[in-house]
Amino acid sequence: MSTTPSTRVPERRYGPSSDRNADRTLKIVGAVLGALLLLLVGYFAYHYVGQNKISAQVIAFQAQDDAVSVHLEVHKDAGTSGYCTVRSQAADGSEVGRADFRFTGSATRVDKVVTLRTTARGTTAELLGCHAD
Repeated sequence: MSTTPSTRVPERRYGPSSDRNADRTLKIVGAVLGALLLLLVGYFAYHYVGQNKISAQVIAFQAQDDAVSVHLEVHKDAGTSGYCTVRSQAADGSEVGRADFRFTGSATRVDKVVTLRTTARGTTAELLGCHAD
């Protein structure tokens, strides 16, 4: 029988293992970075969702040769004014029209059909976003 020599150093002879210290440091750094990332995501989420006072959606659209009628439903805070940007694309994906539509007044819900003029027949109506003034 042969015995293989041990590659481990004798305990307590050379002091505490540096691996334990490195592991502890990495855990602390990871926890701090994780907390900072969580705070950053929360900050951006609050400002994107909490500060956006206008939201909208396209209910329906109807395309003609030189225009697209778009039915928009807009939800906003009372007294807030702003605008929504709508665009239309042709069948090949090229943009044929883009316009901003303004919404003012004290109503919190606006249901409106707007007409987007196009340079060619549009096949889509896409809401790009809404912004408060």
